[in-house]
Amino acid sequence: MPSRSTCLGEFDPAKQLYKIPEAMALLAMGRSVIYEQIRAKRLRSVKQGRARLIPVSAIREYVALLEQEAEEMNEQAA
Repeated sequence: MPSRSTCLGEFDPAKQLYKIPEAMALLAMGRSVIYEQIRAKRLRSVKQGRARLIPVSAIREYVALLEQEAEEMNEQAA
């Protein structure tokens, strides 16, 4: 179960890898969207045994990508 800070969209400073449900809470996205982004190579993930995990660095990179895309869309609209 995601920790309280993860549910609020904040990184746990002690964690470097997040399970899919935790990444879902951090990014406010559904499970299928998370997996679509992984398949599209927009969100990096790693496997530990059978578990699919998202590095905290990948979450930060993904958010930066979304911000960059939003900026580009705003520039095109102007």
